[in-house]
Amino acid sequence: MGKMAKNKFHDGPGPSQRQLRVGELIRRTLSEVLARGDVHDPDLNRMSITVGEVRTSPDLKIATAYVLPLGGQGQEDVLKLLARNKGELRRAVSKKLALKFAPDLRFQLDETFDRMDDTRRMLNQDAVRRDTEA
Repeated sequence: MGKMAKNKFHDGPGPSQRQLRVGELIRRTLSEVLARGDVHDPDLNRMSITVGEVRTSPDLKIATAYVLPLGGQGQEDVLKLLARNKGELRRAVSKKLALKFAPDLRFQLDETFDRMDDTRRMLNQDAVRRDTEA
């Protein structure tokens, strides 16, 4: 029973409540730090960056932030700038959250906005609109 109970919580289908909570705290902290321009990089501070979501590994040692520059312009630049300032961003998150370990930050483009636009375009097609209104 002991082994099964342990696996029930750690090998479940989705992230744990703790992962979700820490991910959201990291997301908020990164958003604040980027919005206030706390990082000592003028190139990064010139950009408005949305942090859509942060997912953490089960041990909370890796945090992947899904980001998008405002308006979607300069997506490759944003990833380079964030990677260049990863250490400073990691320290800012660590200081604010007081976690046992500062998670290693990874950055990826948030593609949910692109998918929402695709869905919106699809729903506006005449044939689809006829089917959904019928």
